[in-house]
Order: sequence, then C-alpha cells, then structure tokens
Amino acid sequence: MKTQSKPFVAVVGGACAGSEAAYQLAQRGIYVAVFDQQTLPYGKIEDGLPKWHIKLRNKEEAKIDSKISHPNVFFVPQTKLGRDISFEELVNDWGFSAVLLASGAWRDRPLPVEGVDEYVEKGLYYQNPFVEWFNHHHEPEYKGRDYHVEENAIVVGGGLASIDVVKILMLETTVNALEKRGINADVLTLEHQGIPRFLEKHGLTPEELGVKPCTLFYRRRNIDMPLSTIPADATPERAEKAKMVRVKILKNAQEKFLFNFMERCKPIDKIVENGRLVGLVFQRTEIVDGRVKSLPGTEFEVRSPLTISSIGSIPEPIPGIPTKGELFVISDENTGKLDDFEHVFALGNAVTGRGNIRESELHSRKVVEYVMNEFLKWPSEEEGPAISGRALPAEQIEALKNRVKEMQARVGYDGDYQKWAAQHRPVRLEELVNFSK
Repeated sequence: MKTQSKPFVAVVGGACAGSEAAYQLAQRGIYVAVFDQQTLPYGKIEDGLPKWHIKLRNKEEAKIDSKISHPNVFFVPQTKLGRDISFEELVNDWGFSAVLLASGAWRDRPLPVEGVDEYVEKGLYYQNPFVEWFNHHHEPEYKGRDYHVEENAIVVGGGLASIDVVKILMLETTVNALEKRGINADVLTLEHQGIPRFLEKHGLTPEELGVKPCTLFYRRRNIDMPLSTIPADATPERAEKAKMVRVKILKNAQEKFLFNFMERCKPIDKIVENGRLVGLVFQRTEIVDGRVKSLPGTEFEVRSPLTISSIGSIPEPIPGIPTKGELFVISDENTGKLDDFEHVFALGNAVTGRGNIRESELHSRKVVEYVMNEFLKWPSEEEGPAISGRALPAEQIEALKNRVKEMQARVGYDGDYQKWAAQHRPVRLEELVNFSK
C-alpha cells in the first residue's frame, strides 16, 4: 500500500501522559514514534507507585499497553533523550512534524540543606531511587541499587509520596524484626492488614517487637498536607472539611503503620560524623498568612542513621531544553509550547509539576488536542479530508520509519509490542508470596 502523506510526531516518554498523547494522535491517523528510557513504558506507575498498589498498577499498565499497541505507534524502548539521542538532534535533524515531551519528573527536588548532597547513599537517600529499589529488590534478577533500611529514620516531606516513604520504612523494618523472631512476613500482607493487626495475630504488641519508628518532619501543619485536594473555588466550609480529611488520612496512616509525625519544623543544617550524615538540625516554624515563617532560637538536633528526602519530584534537566527554576520554560500551560521552539510541546508532570495520574492524562489530552487541531491542523475523519502543511511527504515518512526501526533493532526490539511487554514484565512480589486481597 502506498504511504499516505501525513504528520509524523515524536513523543518522548510513554507512560500516562505520553501514551495518552500517542493514542490520541494515532487515533487521528497520525504516525507516532514513542521513545522511552525504560524497557517498558510504565514510568512511575512501575517505579514510583509502591508495589502494594497491585490493582491500580495493573489497570494503568494495561491502559498504557493498549495505547502503545496502536498500529500507528512505533515504540522505541531503552532510548533516553539526552543520552541516546540529543534534544537538538531529535528536534532539528530527524524531521518530525512535532515533538512532544512527556518525560515526567524523575529527579528529586534537592533537600535545602547546604552541602547535604555530599552524603547521598552515606546516610542520605532520596525518594525516587528509594521507592524504585523497594518496588524491585525482590526480583530474582534485580541488579539495581542496594539500599538498607534503618529504624528511627528521618523523613523530610509532607505529601502523599512522603507517606509512602514512611510506610515503606515501617513495613521493611517490621519484616526484618519479625524475621529475627522466626516469623515470616511480607510487605504486601503487612500493608493490607496493618502492622498492629498482623502483630496481634502472632501474639505480639508493637512494644514487644521493639521496632523504633521513623518520623516524618513537615515544615507546615497537618491540615496543610496535600493529602486531599481543596478546590480553588471551595467555600470556607468545604475547605475546612477537606482539611479535616487530611488530618484523618494522616491519623489513620499513623495508627496502621506506627510512624511518628512532627509538624512545623524544617531542616536547616546537617550533622556529620566519620564521613556520614547522622542527623539534621531542625528549626521550628509558624504559618502566617499561609506562608512558612522561621522561628530563630528554636533549633534542635535529631540524630538518625538514615535520612530520606521526600519533598517532591522535578524534570531531569536535558541539555538544550530551557528551564525556569524546576520546570520547562513554556509559553502557555494549556498548549505546552516550549519557548523558542515552534514545534516542541511539553505535557504531563514536566509541566504541571505534580504526580497525579488523572491530572497528567488530562493535561496530555489538552495539549495534544491543541497540537492536532491548531498546530498540525489535522482533522478527524468526520471533519473531512486531511490537508495540512505539517504533513510529511511519503518519502520522508518512510525514511523516518526506517530510522526508527534502526533504533529499535539497536536494543533488540522487533516491533511486536505485546510480545516485548510479556517478555520483560517484572517478577511480581504477589506472585512470589502468593498474595491476594
């Protein structure tokens, strides 16, 4: 069949935002090359969503599989922008009609303590690699970082992701303590039942087990924790109700997983001994007109063998992509258009700065609608024959397809996505321990 002149779009990142964009484009009859840094395009569904979210993970990954399997989508795994392909090369040399950046937020926001990053993996962990380790270290062929949990750890954070981190610490340290007593336990069962209930079934109290709890330190108040959303147009009554929901979520998590919480204190200095981070100096704060105000003279030390920073994720800097602060520089969040680039658009977490699955998909859909309708001007079948100045001639499309196939062959991918996904899907803990809710 003769190749039809049509747009050919590159999407960088194949997870929630990227797969949604690719699917919407493909449904419109547009060719799409999806470049993903991982073997499978699951992003933080696989590496950032803790492994006890079995049903949610499976549901979201199945959605991604379905979208990436569209015949107009050409998946290129194990290919990272800035490492395997430069931004300038992809944008200027390949000849795509448009380039969409859905590369997510994989870098941890730095802990705001001067010089503390010298002690990464020497008493200091960051959330993203720590959760990735937790999700995969049970795998028989695991070859990633080897992290060690410690009791009495410090966690600096305040959002849902930091609740995940303290849960991981409490689950892992409890499993370790039970193992020393000859009791087999797994984190999935513990997470489902809650630590006190599991211990009760084995004739133990938390005090008898003796695990020293970790502590979550937050610079604001418990009612300020973004554990439930307060709409911008919320009435005072609705806002107050949402704040009480936040308090309840935190309280329930503490009761079920036995961690401590300290509000209104922020880290201002490090404690170092023998080349390792052994604690932090905190300062009390107060909230004035919604702002965090430091209280000089209220400093106190907290010593711990392990500190984990969980204060948010930001996009990885990629040479050639302009950034302002922590996010890409874009003209308009609704269009995602990058400043200084006519045909480059960003979407999802790289723009919103949030990790919400639904928000990521919705932002992706908004941007890709603009790209299809206003930039590519490529109508749907119902709107009539497709005529667009952004359509590529047949010869250029074939050249792009061949170049994509070369990139696929470089990593051993033969173009059969379903087969590739089945071959590379990770070993699940629930299968190893025969867990089911």
